[in-house]
Amino acid sequence: MAYQGIALKDELHIEELFSLHYFEYMNSFFFPGESHDFWEFVCVDKGEVTIGADEKTHVLKRGQIAFHKPGEFHWVKAGGGIAPNLVVVSFSCTGSLMDFFQDRILQIDEAERRLLAKVVMEAGYFLEGRLDNPYQTTLLANPSAPPASGQLIRLYLEQLILSLYRRFHAESDGAERSTLESGIPLSAGSGRHGGALEKTIKENVDAELFAQITAYLERNLSAHVTIEKICRENLVGRSRLQKLFQEQTHMGIIEYFSKMKIDAARQMIRSEQMNFTQISEKLGYSSIHYFSRQFKKVTGMTPSEYASSIRAMAEKR
Repeated sequence: MAYQGIALKDELHIEELFSLHYFEYMNSFFFPGESHDFWEFVCVDKGEVTIGADEKTHVLKRGQIAFHKPGEFHWVKAGGGIAPNLVVVSFSCTGSLMDFFQDRILQIDEAERRLLAKVVMEAGYFLEGRLDNPYQTTLLANPSAPPASGQLIRLYLEQLILSLYRRFHAESDGAERSTLESGIPLSAGSGRHGGALEKTIKENVDAELFAQITAYLERNLSAHVTIEKICRENLVGRSRLQKLFQEQTHMGIIEYFSKMKIDAARQMIRSEQMNFTQISEKLGYSSIHYFSRQFKKVTGMTPSEYASSIRAMAEKR
């Protein structure tokens, strides 16, 4: 039996990576701008920033991603009230699909957010040095990085960009696509595919419950929260709750909640609107000393050391 293969065409291919950073900005941060002969995108993970591209400005909010085309002068300024967290990636890329992203500001969905998280995580393995230095101009590969880390970064980035392209470029034929998708009979999930479908349904249920509980924790950052209270107010069993957080975060829920509080504290410190005592009280800590101990346990720095290091990084020239 003779086989004849089909060549798989690269409609978009990332060739080189020039920067890959995840920043925690002070609220007073301002990058005066630059231009270069490769693509760059900036995505807001928390807060908001004002960005400029040539003569245009825009307030970029959480979950939005903006692309800067080669040769475009661009700058970024914090100061929206909530100190921002940003992902910035610059790269050279071939393929006509990239033309679509000129002057584009798009909203990423959950799947794309997860892809971006994989890029940042893999970069932590692949690149030497810190990912939070906005002025780093030379990337160095870590010789001890896991196999294929660089390739995975490229593949995740390409998948992210292709996902955005397909979602937003295809809006005009969305009605036809929805009809085709809804035309798949439910029975298609039976038989040998049933296990995969059941697994997908469980993953979706777990994701919804996890989102519900993390939103609950976010609303109660200043409260004294126990496992019993979380279970009671979210109608979930203790063992189910603990298993869910181990699967989703690889830590217990109280440990995860403590980390959420410290993440909030870091953001407040960078916003420069409250002192450490006020932040401690705002987040429901029993004393400034206990807050400092918990902060150092999670970050490896005291609150004052953290504030000094972030400010020094932001002001570096």
